[in-house]
Amino acid sequence: MAKIKILVSSRPKLLSDVIRKLIVSQLDMEIVGQVTDPLKLLAAASDTDVDAVLITPIKANGAPRICNLLFLGHPQLNIVTLEADSHYAYLYRLGLRRLRFETPSSQTILNLLRGGPIPLEAPKTEADEVHSAP
Repeated sequence: MAKIKILVSSRPKLLSDVIRKLIVSQLDMEIVGQVTDPLKLLAAASDTDVDAVLITPIKANGAPRICNLLFLGHPQLNIVTLEADSHYAYLYRLGLRRLRFETPSSQTILNLLRGGPIPLEAPKTEADEVHSAP
């Protein structure tokens, strides 16, 4: 079975190390790229076959613009963002409303990256917009 290819954009280094250890400990996942600058994320995504992107930390007030840009080249992506100033994680999938998770567990984050079913902890109607190709 092919591994799920994850692209990570994270800082500071301690958080980046924790995320890396979490992902590489999974037999069905591999990190195919890691950048510290979210602006370099688009270039890395265009150069790599990627299934999911994890972006942290980010200030989310609506969908980060970078999500729509990533969906242009990779409409199948699962994008998980971790907010900088709170305990929230967000899931973005093309055609799906933004879903917010309060204090998500490591298992929840891994499930989201895998593209698995939405966990019960996600509110059913939390969203300001539906993602569609621009």
